[in-house]
Amino acid sequence: QVQLVESGGGLVQAGGSLRLSCAASGIIFGPKAMGWYRQAPTKLRELVARISDNGSTNYADSVKGRLTIFRDNAKNTVYLQMNSLKPEDTAVYYCNLVLLKSSRDYWGQGTQVTVSS
Repeated sequence: QVQLVESGGGLVQAGGSLRLSCAASGIIFGPKAMGWYRQAPTKLRELVARISDNGSTNYADSVKGRLTIFRDNAKNTVYLQMNSLKPEDTAVYYCNLVLLKSSRDYWGQGTQVTVSS
């Protein structure tokens, strides 16, 4: 069983910064990708950023240049550094881990990010 524990959400003014963390634990074998999704009220959950074992990343167009995903493989932890935050970034942010061989995926409990104008 894989568990994902997120931290780092909160309230920040527009233009401010936050860093989210997601620590993975449990039985994790094989190639994987870890990422962050978000869901705002009345909207569908959307991919924010994702990083694979080889370090390759992809981002939603709306966050490019402002949000950066990076990882510490030794700690099985992925981070999302969020700079120049905008009110439209307000959402619940979810950590995700996908085991690429089996396509099984796991989700964290979510952490609220609120950006005030």
